[in-house]
Amino acid sequence: MAKRSKDAVYRVIDVVGTSPTSWEEAARSAVKTASKSLRDLRIAEVVKLDVRVDNGKVTAFRTRLALSFKYED
Repeated sequence: MAKRSKDAVYRVIDVVGTSPTSWEEAARSAVKTASKSLRDLRIAEVVKLDVRVDNGKVTAFRTRLALSFKYED
């Protein structure tokens, strides 16, 4: 018989990662940095993508993530 999972509570926060090369790298950077101070990260949902423009050129990619982590019992 399968084990019954117990109830869990999660927190969702917004984080923004930046990269000079891509949105994907910006997302990786955000998760990597957040994982240094948050434990048990679960889901990172892309909420918004944008770019920084300087003098008519794209200079940075930004990815906003809704990042969830589980509260400990």
